[in-house]
Amino acid sequence: MTAPIPQTFDAWQHCIEHECGIPLMPGFIRERLAVLGDADHAETHRFVRLYGETRRQRVLDWFSRALENTSVHA
Repeated sequence: MTAPIPQTFDAWQHCIEHECGIPLMPGFIRERLAVLGDADHAETHRFVRLYGETRRQRVLDWFSRALENTSVHA
């Protein structure tokens, strides 16, 4: 990975799937959308504290895009 935090959808997807070894499957994506979409969730508070609200919104968008991509191929 060239940047410590992925800046594009493609870099983020590569990081999740190849560097972290986590397949972006619909169930996993929905879990992450539920947690990061819940402003009161402790994990969401931690994410925003570490990376900021703008990054949270971007990652939510990327998870939504990934879910759309899995729906197309399901």
